[in-house]
Amino acid sequence: MAIAEKAKKKEEKSDKGRIGRVDQIIGPVVDVVFDTENLPEIYHALEIDRGKAGRLVLEVQQHRGNNVVRTIAMASTDGLVRGHEVRDTGAPITVPVGKNTLGRMMSVIGDPIDGKGEIKSDVRLPIHRQAPPVSEQVTDTTVLETGIKVIDLVTTFAKGSKIGLFGGAGVGKTVIVMELIRNIAQEHGGFSVFAGVGERTREGNSLWLEMNESGVIDKTALVFGQMNEPPGARARVGLTGLTLAEYFRDEFGQDVLLFIDNVFRYMLAGSEVSALLGRIPSAVGYQPTLATEMGDLEERITSTKKGSITSVQAVFVPADDYTDPAITTTFAHLGATVSLSRAIVERGIYPAVDPLDSFSRFLTPEIVGEEHYRVARGVQQVLQRNKELQDIIAILGMDELSEDDKLLVSRARKIERFLSQPFFVAEVFTNRPGKYVPLKETIRGFGEILDGKHDDLPEQAFYMVGTIDEAVEAAKGEGGGREEAKQKAEQPKDGQPKGEQPKAEPSKGEQPKADQSKGEQPKADQSKTPPPKAEQPKKPQPKAAAKDGQQSR
Repeated sequence: MAIAEKAKKKEEKSDKGRIGRVDQIIGPVVDVVFDTENLPEIYHALEIDRGKAGRLVLEVQQHRGNNVVRTIAMASTDGLVRGHEVRDTGAPITVPVGKNTLGRMMSVIGDPIDGKGEIKSDVRLPIHRQAPPVSEQVTDTTVLETGIKVIDLVTTFAKGSKIGLFGGAGVGKTVIVMELIRNIAQEHGGFSVFAGVGERTREGNSLWLEMNESGVIDKTALVFGQMNEPPGARARVGLTGLTLAEYFRDEFGQDVLLFIDNVFRYMLAGSEVSALLGRIPSAVGYQPTLATEMGDLEERITSTKKGSITSVQAVFVPADDYTDPAITTTFAHLGATVSLSRAIVERGIYPAVDPLDSFSRFLTPEIVGEEHYRVARGVQQVLQRNKELQDIIAILGMDELSEDDKLLVSRARKIERFLSQPFFVAEVFTNRPGKYVPLKETIRGFGEILDGKHDDLPEQAFYMVGTIDEAVEAAKGEGGGREEAKQKAEQPKDGQPKGEQPKAEPSKGEQPKADQSKGEQPKADQSKTPPPKAEQPKKPQPKAAAKDGQQSR
């Protein structure tokens, strides 16, 4: 009995030591004082019961001394007062994981925000975890087909790699992310996790509705930390989404896609947290721990012997400045970069991927094969040469180019248009059905353009199509339409009925004469029908006869 009583008293004492109170509130920063020396560890979660408003979660960031810890709130601190009771959970923030999270939308602390009730899961994992050891990682490289021509050709994705979507505001980063989610779910049947870091409410709502309409919501788990939330929440949303993806990889052996939109806002939230904690800023005002925080997130995204996590990260480039410290830090972790260009957007070509500014570390003959490598490099060479010739064309015109350069420019313009592609998620805007293009068809299409097999086709036929066969069909339809329009345009100019179209003439070419004598129209037709069979010089005679007949009457 004595031993049991001692254990009970020790447990009560430890529980009492895990209870603190709010000492100071500075916006999202909350200082908590504990009565004993038993302080919570860094990254431990503290909870405040706010009654009907729900729980407020704080994350420990610093030990200030005198039994005080400085924390960052994961939600608004409005209404919080000094002396409020705070409970130490004894562990980092934990979130529900598993298949029950598919089709659901949750906050940074794992609470549902989709109005569908509690997310029931037997397993909860902490969001702060170590990266897999090198012994557990695999070094084999497997190409991941996305169905988007320009990405599959030039910026090849590999399973377990990290891909960055770089671009300024309004160039289409989120649209490409949504199209990738759709293609992976529909064509590959894989799970996806979407982490909205600093998302606009409009973007999150649109994504939710689009995914419900396309039917891919059941294969996707979503985590959101919106723009209006404190920086602490935005700085941890990426880790929450990554925790969900790790469970699918490690327990289900899945090849998971993790989408982070936007990873720049993850770094920006870390900068805000650092400033609130009183740290001295580094270059351009960023936190001194920028590289470490990026490593904590990026190094957990990898392939293991059980499965893989492939991450596609939209990266906002502030003021289109690629020398920004946050952008250069991100480059170090990426296996491929997809650069979106505003100049391509202005020409109406979507997706607005710049094939000369984008690159992939996996675009080598050993990984993608000789043919893919030859075609990809050939496309880049043609586009680069075309870019160099633009100054000459602007000053002197196309006529001053050599025949070889004229042919090259023609092929480059066709390649530029063939790089465009209608997206499934953009059907409501473009009224064009979406196209998924297999990798083999992509290589074949661009290879045929480079080899000159379609030099006779108009360049407009290559715009917004899927495979090269669709471009050929579009050219046939366009060519037939042009011939008909040409024939119709020539008929009024000649003023004479064509031998091949005798029936069309009375309605168009002879309309004024039919108006002059409506009663004689049948007779005029009878007099005009025989001449088309005769030779060309005899055609004017019926007209004269008709006039003489009218005069005699």
